[in-house]
Amino acid sequence: MSDFPAKARAVVIGCGIVGNSLVYHLTRLGWTDVVQIDKGPLPNPGGSTGHASNFIFPVDHSKEMTQLTLESQRQYIEMGVNTECGGIEVARTEERMEELRRRMASAKSWGVDSARLVTPAEIKELVPYIDESILLGGFYCPTVSVVDSLRAGTIMRERGIDSGGLQVFANTDVSGMEVEHGRIRRVHTSRGAIEAEVVVIACGVWSPLLARMAGAHIPLTPAVHQMIDVGPVPRFERSSSAIEFPIVRDMDVFMYERQDGVGLEIGSYAHRSILHDPEEIPSIEEAALSPTEFPFTQADFADQMEHALELMPEIVGDESVGVKYAINGLISLTPDGMPILGELPEVKGLWSTAAVWVKEGPGVGKSVAEWMVNGESHIDLHTSDASRFHDHQKTRAHVKARTFEAFPKTYGIVHPAEQWASERGIRRSPMYAQEEALGARFYEAVGWERPQWYEANAPLVEKYGVESRGAEWDARWWSPIINAEHLAMREHAGIFDLSAFAIFDFCGAGALDALQHAIMAQMDVPVGRVVYTPVLSSGGGFKSDLTIMRLGDQEFRVVTGGAHGMADRKLFVDALPEDGSATLVDVTTAWTTIGLWGPRARDIISSVTSDDVSHEGFPFGRCRTIEIGSQLVLASRISYVGDLGWELYVPIEQGARLWDVLWEAGAPHSLTACGIGVYGTTGRLEKGYRAYGAELETEYNVVEAGMERPTVKEQDFVGKEAHLRHREEEPAAILCTLTIDDHASAAGVKRYPLGREPITLRDGTPLTDAKGRRSYVTSAGAGPSLGAYLLMAYLPPEQAVEGSDALAVEYMDERFPVTVSIVGATAPFDPENARIRS
Repeated sequence: MSDFPAKARAVVIGCGIVGNSLVYHLTRLGWTDVVQIDKGPLPNPGGSTGHASNFIFPVDHSKEMTQLTLESQRQYIEMGVNTECGGIEVARTEERMEELRRRMASAKSWGVDSARLVTPAEIKELVPYIDESILLGGFYCPTVSVVDSLRAGTIMRERGIDSGGLQVFANTDVSGMEVEHGRIRRVHTSRGAIEAEVVVIACGVWSPLLARMAGAHIPLTPAVHQMIDVGPVPRFERSSSAIEFPIVRDMDVFMYERQDGVGLEIGSYAHRSILHDPEEIPSIEEAALSPTEFPFTQADFADQMEHALELMPEIVGDESVGVKYAINGLISLTPDGMPILGELPEVKGLWSTAAVWVKEGPGVGKSVAEWMVNGESHIDLHTSDASRFHDHQKTRAHVKARTFEAFPKTYGIVHPAEQWASERGIRRSPMYAQEEALGARFYEAVGWERPQWYEANAPLVEKYGVESRGAEWDARWWSPIINAEHLAMREHAGIFDLSAFAIFDFCGAGALDALQHAIMAQMDVPVGRVVYTPVLSSGGGFKSDLTIMRLGDQEFRVVTGGAHGMADRKLFVDALPEDGSATLVDVTTAWTTIGLWGPRARDIISSVTSDDVSHEGFPFGRCRTIEIGSQLVLASRISYVGDLGWELYVPIEQGARLWDVLWEAGAPHSLTACGIGVYGTTGRLEKGYRAYGAELETEYNVVEAGMERPTVKEQDFVGKEAHLRHREEEPAAILCTLTIDDHASAAGVKRYPLGREPITLRDGTPLTDAKGRRSYVTSAGAGPSLGAYLLMAYLPPEQAVEGSDALAVEYMDERFPVTVSIVGATAPFDPENARIRS
């Protein structure tokens, strides 16, 4: 082993699956001065990689997680450490069968075409030692596999070493980190200090401790996942390989069973949530097995053995088969269940690759390496972005509360709109009391309690003849009141609480130039203009979309959605000039926002202000301060719901007063309190507005989204070169709006897709564009003013034909006919924008 260096371009802390993958891909991409360290021995330093069950089920409802898993599996196959055995998720209940039908849709959306639903008899044929009589069916994926993650890690380390770009030091403990002027400078270890341009924390359950050394946060907690191994199993003693039968996930009891040589491994997510602090993890010397293998707590596993006996009586009921190995293995859990990837917002140059499981390890390593070297990865990682967390989400109490609630849902049936029960009421808008009095049904977004609809508006359902939904799944976390509120807004006016906006003031002599480089739209506009703009990646895909108000020559206000707000904050912090000529101040909690829209919006606001709010006096796309009673209100004339109106900004302590003034003034005009169900879904979809994280991702470009502008500004901006190229090319896909022709299922119940379902030909053939991307529903929801149910989806150009009835949406393993209503960005409702500009 070479001497420990004093300096490196990159120091990667951790020799688990993701750290090993990362160092290999960094060297593969040309970095030649990478140092990898771990406090444990090699090849198994004692982290979760060493005891993980190491199987890969490729299908997830998350596109990002499925892509990372498929990429990982590709790499495992290339390294020769992947054993394909197949896997079955079995159902004991009809509710679970419905979930498996939904899983079929995800498989087709993400390109896993080998998956299929199987009967109990077919399950028995695949897994002869199962009792099929307790099952209703299953989801079978023949490409499920088991991998040798320790061998894979060794291969990847060796490849990095052989390239000449990597040095590896085991048994090297980290004792501290130094940060200078907000940037990581050096790591202190048991072998000495090492300076580095970049440091990556790839330490699994230890990651929060390492981050804290640098004054940063990696919000995860170690949690117990119980596993036992029983054997020897007589049937398996005749096997010619370590695994000959498909892995079984017994989803309704939150367990899995898999052959492991002559033994049967049984894992459980059914036990109580057992959480630990990173400080509680013993050292290698103190641990009985390894630091992440805690003593088995038998009492937590009693019910699971009964469930295993029900499913596999031949093995579990055989008295000759005993327990060979049992642990409480530690895994990493995060507050939202996603990995924590990317540069940490508190310290430049300090990166995280935490909460990564074996099934996605190599995919994460490759993607983060691309991000570090090229500025973006081939897989869009926005839901795993380490900068996504708001301050309260980084606290230990929040992390533990959310992960305690989430652990039992690991194999649970989780609705796309399901709300958290824990950690509620942290952020309340100043209008909360008024909303509560109206029967607001609050949904949570990054801590904010936001009304999704108001029970006080229930009489509007009958007034407007809004239908309910017959299928419980489609109606769960939804109300017909949403559609009724929408129609009331379209007829009269609606008032919205938009306090969850993230708001940043970008100011200084260098602010304009910095913004020009950061965003696609022209920002050199007169004071008082409001600019909507995409923020692009270097490859021309979407990193965000937001609005910016020019409030002064050197003063700009950025307004973006709260859910992505902290990631956007980092985008603009990173855009600040190094000479200090511009600053960014997060003023989210200083301001509250109220939306007022609808054909009577001007009548309402005119009754409480002497300012000219006529179309001529206050045109669309403008902002200025107006007086409403004794309040100075920053009014911005834009709309996300497709109607006349304003976003109204006041200091947060004045929000309740503004709401009351508008509410009283709106009474003669039938003003209706409207929830985010209107703002984020029905109003948006009727106008064909694209949303970041749904339609807008780095995977798609501006031309494909139908958002190109007549001209491109002269100033350089991130992604400009790629965007100019995209304008010259034929798009590989075109974003379209579709309508469902017939909602009736085979059972005669109307069904309503919720999003992420595949768009196919009428015979079920999936659509794949020239870049290999599948067509799927990016957003779904009612268009109440149109009497239609709207879907948005990217289609290959040959299928993007207005009026075409050749397609279907596949939902719950049934196909429903659709018509291509709109190709491109034209709005289904009020396509001339007469209402917005009235």
